[in-house]
Amino acid sequence: MTLPTDMTISEALAAIASGRLTSEALVAACLARMNEQQRLNVMITVDEAGALAAAREVDAALQSGTPLKPLSGIPLVIKDNIHARDLPSTAGTPALRDFIPADDAPVVHKLRAAGAIVLGKTNMHELAFGATGYNTAFHGPELVGVRNPYDPERIAGGSSSGSAAALGARMALIALGTDTGGSMRIPCAINVCASLRPSSGRYPQQGITPISSSRDTAGPMALCMADVALLDGLIMDDLSLPPVQLDQLRLGVIASFWANMDDEVKPVAMAARAHLADAGITLVEVDDTQLMSINQAIGFPVVFHEAYDAMVDYLRTQGPGISIDELAEQIGSPDVRAIYEQFVLPRKLPTENGGTIDSAPVYEEAMKHGKPALQARYRELFAQYQLDALVFPTVPVMAPKAHPEVSLPENFHLLIQNTEPGASAGLPGIQLPIGLGARTGLPVGMELDGPEGSDRRLLAIGIVLEALLGRIPAAA
Repeated sequence: MTLPTDMTISEALAAIASGRLTSEALVAACLARMNEQQRLNVMITVDEAGALAAAREVDAALQSGTPLKPLSGIPLVIKDNIHARDLPSTAGTPALRDFIPADDAPVVHKLRAAGAIVLGKTNMHELAFGATGYNTAFHGPELVGVRNPYDPERIAGGSSSGSAAALGARMALIALGTDTGGSMRIPCAINVCASLRPSSGRYPQQGITPISSSRDTAGPMALCMADVALLDGLIMDDLSLPPVQLDQLRLGVIASFWANMDDEVKPVAMAARAHLADAGITLVEVDDTQLMSINQAIGFPVVFHEAYDAMVDYLRTQGPGISIDELAEQIGSPDVRAIYEQFVLPRKLPTENGGTIDSAPVYEEAMKHGKPALQARYRELFAQYQLDALVFPTVPVMAPKAHPEVSLPENFHLLIQNTEPGASAGLPGIQLPIGLGARTGLPVGMELDGPEGSDRRLLAIGIVLEALLGRIPAAA
């Protein structure tokens, strides 16, 4: 029998509707998982009393004959840079520890209105400025940083570390995260869960602590692609999905996105690729050497420059009213403190020789010429090769060991190697689990990036591919 915490949304709703399971029992099982695995540092705030009370309301309404909503009684966790009313919204940094928003962010409001029960707020890379989740500001007494349920000695990825690890550890059935350059897709690949980075601007951004106003987006995370598609449909008020035929799919393969794979990721990724081809999907070798190089000129300049104005505006209009300098003074994680002190606050960018330059002219060039050139190159490739999407391993390496040096730039660049270009261009991207490393037993993920605005078709493709490749078991 499937354990409650292993259930998909449809399985849980069917069990609740039939009386085989109550929402209270499901919520209690998730809370028990949180309590059992506190050392993973997954949660910053747990609303046990509120979640159980909400679950009892669902059960009572069902007993009285009220029809179930699309997410009635389904446990949800929320990354702690997304506002949930009456719960702290820390963004993983001490200066916001006591900030409690009065209202839900719009993306939270949509899911709560559909019946989801908020269990609490998840840990993250501090201020979302990293890909490892090695947050030194919020952690328990045993281990530092959000840890991987498949191996607690390893990172959970980032910056949506806790949301992905909560799903991987079966502490919730659904989650919300945010993504600037890979922050949902990376941890989902490392924790065996599915996610969608929506096309830029598709989701409302109110009530979310920002990094980059042109790059940030919230997004859904779940245990399977069908659940991600449902969450997206509820947020967008559109549950329709287009039909997908395997023998008509054309997926592009670019060599640079298949580079630097370690000896655990490569066999799993190549086996999945072969499985797709055997199923009749056309894999198209795409001759491109430009996407990665164009992105290099716009990735950091956009994020580092926009971070200052975006944070100042957020703190003033949506946050607790403190200054950005007061925020920066309390940053706990050395890597994030360095980014703020060296680049964000002085409005600078790093140079190849170890110096800095003013960020404004580089940013203006990136937005005027670099980003349009990257978007144009993607459109050219999709059209020239008649592609539904590009396909590649989400992260080319297994989750690294957790230690203070894990957030050094060389690790960061490897983790975001494949996820950042699509984010820079504003494309939708899905992540789905594809297997476990033969030696380590650690998760491997596959990403598909589609043309701008193709979110629902991309989700439909993901559902078909997941059915083809199979689902990956939960951590022991």
